[in-house]
Amino acid sequence: MPTSAQEPRLLRWLDCVTEGIGRAIAWLVIIMMLVQFAIVIMRYWLGINSIVMQESVMYMHAAVFMLGAAWTLKRDGHVRVDIFYRRLSDRGRAWIDLMGTLLLLIPVSIFIAVSSFHYVRSSWAIMERSSDGGIPGVYLLKTLMLVMVALLLLQAVAQLIRQTLILRGKLPTTPPAHEEII
Repeated sequence: MPTSAQEPRLLRWLDCVTEGIGRAIAWLVIIMMLVQFAIVIMRYWLGINSIVMQESVMYMHAAVFMLGAAWTLKRDGHVRVDIFYRRLSDRGRAWIDLMGTLLLLIPVSIFIAVSSFHYVRSSWAIMERSSDGGIPGVYLLKTLMLVMVALLLLQAVAQLIRQTLILRGKLPTTPPAHEEII
């Protein structure tokens, strides 16, 4: 969504944070693909197996999904059933997005944080390592759950600000980019 001079500074900053992290994480997809290609070449042509490389693909995959969730939300890229949503006015869509953020996104994010905190803390307490002799930072991988929640909550604040401004008529809207013509 393009930024506008009408957007408050906090909203622009939150969008910039989300956009920056999303763009950086997107590069991991290319790196992950190259590492996976190298693993296949090493394993099937050279007979070499690397647990660290295999686990690195898993770590990158987790990072792409968990750290990219807020960016996907910002770009309205999550799956939804648009049967009614696409036919609503801008204000109607803003109400749906506002209520979805308040009643679903924020509570689910908080639930994930609360339910995973002990799991992550326990992993840090023992500095959990790979049991297969791979990457010695399993605790870092598990920490991505809490980072994902933090990023989603930051984006939730941006969503709340944006939808409130739309409802008050202080921010123009753009039609959903993912909408399919039927």
